[in-house]
Amino acid sequence: MHPRTPQVGQRKTSSRSLFAVVLGVSVLLVLVAATGAGADPSIKDKRAQAQAILAEVRTLDEEVGAAAERWNGETLELQGLRSELAETKADLRRARGQYRISQARVAQRLRDLYVNGAPQSALEVLLGARTLDDVIAGLEATERIAAQDAQITRQTKELRQRIAKREDQLSGATADQGVLVESLAAEKQAIEATLAERQTLLASVQDEVARLEEAERRRQAELRRQAQVELERQQRAAEDAAAAARQASQESATTMEASPGEAFSESAPDVQDYVPPPADAGTGAQVVAIAMQYLGIPYVWAAADPSVGFDCSGLTKYVFAQIGVGLPHYAAAQYQLGYAVSKEELQPGDLVFFRGLGHMGMYIGGGNMIHAPRTGDVVKISPLSDSYYVENWVGARRVL
Repeated sequence: MHPRTPQVGQRKTSSRSLFAVVLGVSVLLVLVAATGAGADPSIKDKRAQAQAILAEVRTLDEEVGAAAERWNGETLELQGLRSELAETKADLRRARGQYRISQARVAQRLRDLYVNGAPQSALEVLLGARTLDDVIAGLEATERIAAQDAQITRQTKELRQRIAKREDQLSGATADQGVLVESLAAEKQAIEATLAERQTLLASVQDEVARLEEAERRRQAELRRQAQVELERQQRAAEDAAAAARQASQESATTMEASPGEAFSESAPDVQDYVPPPADAGTGAQVVAIAMQYLGIPYVWAAADPSVGFDCSGLTKYVFAQIGVGLPHYAAAQYQLGYAVSKEELQPGDLVFFRGLGHMGMYIGGGNMIHAPRTGDVVKISPLSDSYYVENWVGARRVL
């Protein structure tokens, strides 16, 4: 089970920080409105205002992403608790059946005591036996039955204690989930209100915003072209590697057929010297090709379905599921899988993580990643060399 995600006090702190951001944007609204009322700002001033506004909006969007990952983590934990509880209840049902059998045995013995006037003791076994084998068999049967009854009773008590503990855990987790839902609802409401204010504010600098958006569209088009070229290179490399492996296998088989004795000579390599082949490069290219199909799908927090949208961990979960690899819908949980790789070792398909595991993406080669960035954005390609991702880098994991 994953470590518990932020507790109630931490969630309230997060909400307070979010409202501080909301207040900051409101103050920015007033200042910009005052500037607009006093004079017609120059193009340079407008661009400065737009950059300040977009910086505030980005902070809000990061809060949405962090809230989404908290939600994902708590939901994953609650699902695990419910699964455990179902298994425990099944165990309890079986134990209760065993316990009823034990009770029936005890009741039968009490009836035997009442009717016969004496217990089936070791002395009676000795007196009733005709041979030594009868004595041994009788004593073993008596001890075995007693031990079985004791074990059944003990297991049933343990299972009852376990189910009580799990029910308490589920109750606590459900309560935490309720607090989380309320917290996220408050955060979402504050974010939506602030984003509405943002739209009003951005309208005052719409020319600059349009220029920035057009520049980003051109940038994305170029990044997509580069990514496609890189993907084709990866696919060719994978095909060449597979062809080389087949050729080497055929040559090895031919050599063994021509000189069967040499295959088992003293010069043959020891089993301990065997080096496993490199990982299939085609898998990384395959998962990258799948991910690129979803470029342009909108960011939707807690979503993992192209018909609805994706958040950051929802995108990687959905894409990897297409090749039969199951990932949890939670960035911090995905960070526990596979093994760590450095930036210098990144290969297509590696998972990359940022901002205290509050955001993640997938490396696609060429120094770029594909990810679902934030509210108001879409699945896109971003260079890892962008200053934001350099400053907020956490690490990378290889799960393929």
